Amino acid sequence: MKKRSIASLRAAAMFAGLCAVLPASVLAADPVRSVTSFDTDWRFFKGDATGAQAATFDVAQWRAVNVPFDWSIEGPLAANNPSGRAGGFAPSGVAWYRKSFTLPAADSGKRLFIDFDGVMANSDVWINGFHLGKRPYGYVSFQYELTGHVNLDGKPNVLAVRSDTSQQPASRWYSGGGIYRHVRLEATNAVHIDNWGTFVTTPKVAADGATVHVRSTVVNQSDAARNVSLQVTLLDPDGKSVATAETKPQAVAAGKTADFDQDVAVATPKLWDLDHPLLYTTQVAVRADNATIDDQSVPIGIRLAEFKADTGFWLNGRNFKIKGVCIHGEAGGLGTAVPEDEYIHRINVLKSLGVNAIRFAHNPPSPEFLDACDRTGMLVMDEMFDCWTVAKNPFDYHLYFREWNLIDTRDTIRRDRNHASIILYSTGNEIHDTPNVQLSLGILGPLVRTIHDLDPTHPVTQALFRPNSDGGGGAYKNGLADLLDVVGTNYRDAELLAAHAAKPSMKIIGTEQGRPLNVWAEVRDHPAYAGHFIWTGVDYLGEGDAFPEIGTGSGIVDISDRPKTEGLQRASWWSDTPVVYMIRGTIRSVATTVRAGAVNTPTDWTPANLSPHAETVQVFSNCDEVELFLNGQSLGAKPRGAVDSIRTWNVQFAPGTLKAVGKNKGQVVTQEELTTAGKAAKVALKASTAKLFADFDSIAHVTVTVVDDKGIEVPAENGVVTFKVAGPGEIAAVENGHLVNQNFRGNSHALYEGQCVAFVRATGPDGKITLTASAPGLADATLTFDAGPARPGH
Repeated sequence: MKKRSIASLRAAAMFAGLCAVLPASVLAADPVRSVTSFDTDWRFFKGDATGAQAATFDVAQWRAVNVPFDWSIEGPLAANNPSGRAGGFAPSGVAWYRKSFTLPAADSGKRLFIDFDGVMANSDVWINGFHLGKRPYGYVSFQYELTGHVNLDGKPNVLAVRSDTSQQPASRWYSGGGIYRHVRLEATNAVHIDNWGTFVTTPKVAADGATVHVRSTVVNQSDAARNVSLQVTLLDPDGKSVATAETKPQAVAAGKTADFDQDVAVATPKLWDLDHPLLYTTQVAVRADNATIDDQSVPIGIRLAEFKADTGFWLNGRNFKIKGVCIHGEAGGLGTAVPEDEYIHRINVLKSLGVNAIRFAHNPPSPEFLDACDRTGMLVMDEMFDCWTVAKNPFDYHLYFREWNLIDTRDTIRRDRNHASIILYSTGNEIHDTPNVQLSLGILGPLVRTIHDLDPTHPVTQALFRPNSDGGGGAYKNGLADLLDVVGTNYRDAELLAAHAAKPSMKIIGTEQGRPLNVWAEVRDHPAYAGHFIWTGVDYLGEGDAFPEIGTGSGIVDISDRPKTEGLQRASWWSDTPVVYMIRGTIRSVATTVRAGAVNTPTDWTPANLSPHAETVQVFSNCDEVELFLNGQSLGAKPRGAVDSIRTWNVQFAPGTLKAVGKNKGQVVTQEELTTAGKAAKVALKASTAKLFADFDSIAHVTVTVVDDKGIEVPAENGVVTFKVAGPGEIAAVENGHLVNQNFRGNSHALYEGQCVAFVRATGPDGKITLTASAPGLADATLTFDAGPARPGH
């Protein structure tokens, strides 16, 4: 029988589609600013195409695609691909995207902008053959103005994008290719709020009252001064208006900007926290002559996050440890084009293991990831760079750092600063410039000042690289650490604690750490240590060994979102709720589970040998006492150890049911069962949602297993499952948790350790989608999804 506790881990992530829907009252008013998704109806060409920026270029033979679209994940993965082991042996190169569109005459006099959430990498963008700009860093969002370069009155326009990842290796992990994040067209009046121009803070947070401060930067792109005011309306998490205020009018000169500031009082605020991630909506309207001429809606969380030198991290007056993981941005077979619902699914699996924070390593995340963290109650370290001027790979960001680092930092901070989930910004990871102290001080100082100028409410850290390597205190004494609000280091707990002891006013965090218990104990047992982020939360593509190994198995969760043995153990250290997890055998060491080919310790009671024999059973639990039963007979109870949470029994195997019962203060608080499986009989499907919407961010994570005639999972089945979809839907990707060469596209996939995953997406706004899974010699399984129209804002 599949463990109830494992099933509950998956069930925790099932509400993805519901979380993204805002209350109807939030969306009721017709906005003045027009924001149109530009994700559909692109033409794509893999390769270079001379002159493809010209509006008249013939793309009749190009492939029709929608974006976000990571072309690189389609493969084929191959040993001779220049991305090599670092990039998961994925293809790279030049790729073109083109979109033809028309604009109404009503847009005459409007200011028109195109927004890209991310293009990997070295992108160039043209409108009707006019070059709008270039952006080398594939992880940043950017905007270009189209005004004056577009045709109106229904005449065609052509937006062309060229991306180039041909110079490899350019990253230390799989980074994807092309327009892998969303694109939008915005139309505003000449007087409007600047791009990412609204900044909402909460200078006062208390249970009996809070103050929400709104600052909006208004741009006047007309040829005359305008007197305008800023009206702010705050909606509570249910969409009900709780406060409205308006600034005094002020003149904004032609071609200039002006900042408008307004405080809004909230009498009894509903605070954002990990268990209740309640979001308010700040509606901002620019008013002139008794009319609204521009508007924006900004989701916010009212919360107070603090780092203290003596006691670590606090949220809303509660002191607790940051139990964090590092992750990269791809999601297995989906590549880097990750729907928000999949991020929510993955985050909730991590939360079920006790994780409360994510360090997005080592680059800015997508807006959808931050939205997902806001909505699920996950804390975030938002990181900028993996390198500065010293390379880690021949063609990485060091080639562009001097010209672009402050520009990219400004745009990222302005984009991200309103997210409730963010508690830290990081200026870099293991930066190899730091031995050159003067160079590093000259870089870090402006980076920190830029962040503070744009967002003084969030502290800045950095994942310092061997900060004490010179034996004389290094970064702790040469001024680098003094520039940081919170000092972070990778894999240097003793040095960091010694530095804090020498300077007790220092706030400290482990920005990247190993996974053994003694590492966690350093954090757990030192009040000043705010917490740490382990490497890694989820397995990832890239940084593997030799082909066909395509990834790194350092996660506590595999790429199919299945908790690994170390994840179950981590839950016994980190979870705030009682847990018991059983394994058949002994947990493997960190060293043996990092490689992609390593398997987990079995979490079943179905060994290959069903005859009587000796089995070792280990239980991970945070309970005071665990009692083990086999077919109803007690095998004894064991208390929690002083150091670890592992309890071990030597058991004479017999088919049936193995049960572990967790008790606190003598009372049963949790339990789980493993039941011996019979002969494989049928395929089984479990989906994260039964409702799909016709937008990119809506997706169903469907777990595929094989079960016996009683519904008990058969763990040793590793055959091939074939899928069929009927109705307005499609399979976006297939995968299993094994980090060896696999085809992530198509309608079939092999099971690995008894499981694989299919991602199902709606292709139309109405109807029933039916997914059927079959395997030779087994009964089919079928799931039905309801398809609906795209959600507002998607």
